[in-house]
Amino acid sequence: MSEPIKIPTMAEYMAQGKQPEVLFWVGCAGSFDDRAKKITKAFVKLLHNANVEFAVLGTEESCTGDPAKRAGNEFLFQMQAMGNIEVLNAYEVQKIVTACPHCFNTIKNEYPELGGSYEVVHHTQFLKDLLAEGRLRVEGGKFKGKRITFHDPCYLGRANGEYEAPRELLEKLEVELVEMRRCKSRGLCCGAGGAQMFKEAEPGDKEVNIERTEEAMETQPDIIAAGCPFCNTMLTDGVKGKEKEGDIQVMDVAEMIANAEDL
Repeated sequence: MSEPIKIPTMAEYMAQGKQPEVLFWVGCAGSFDDRAKKITKAFVKLLHNANVEFAVLGTEESCTGDPAKRAGNEFLFQMQAMGNIEVLNAYEVQKIVTACPHCFNTIKNEYPELGGSYEVVHHTQFLKDLLAEGRLRVEGGKFKGKRITFHDPCYLGRANGEYEAPRELLEKLEVELVEMRRCKSRGLCCGAGGAQMFKEAEPGDKEVNIERTEEAMETQPDIIAAGCPFCNTMLTDGVKGKEKEGDIQVMDVAEMIANAEDL
């Protein structure tokens, strides 16, 4: 069994008078959701493999306030955001990477007006940069030739215009990338954004995640690739309801790279 990876906190870096290259913002899903924890572990393995000096906030990290803001509780959002900004500024954080587009969007676009300005990147963007710098190697491995469709997370795609980074990474895995009818700027939400993840369904004919899963399954994929823990949950639930359950996996791009490399 491989040695567990030691993940330092910002407090430990600060105690040594050093700054890490990047702060990894884990997010609530990546910290507490059992499925999303696997994405966190895969991404950490990749960072470790690429010799990236990174740190986490640990217990000092709190929810970004995204669900509160989307649900209309601006007061709670500002309280959560101000607490996080205070911590980040105290550690003089410059660059943040996160595997959650909700955290990415909130810290990147909504923290600056509250006094928190940082360079914020999504994990697929960061991995793409590591690849370009030659610090990370990606080969097809077990995914070579597999049919993959990528679901664009709303807060990465339409909200921030990033469509290419995850696709470039998937192409490096030498997969057969097939697009859904609605993709990129015309992509359909998985149904979890805007705090919908945490509320009961409203009256209607069909759940949004079922609609989106059916679109993904039309492409007859071996794997539905995602870049967001919320999307991952919704699409996994969608696949479970179909008779082909077990045939189609839902995986984060970082998990696919880590698995291809057998990290």
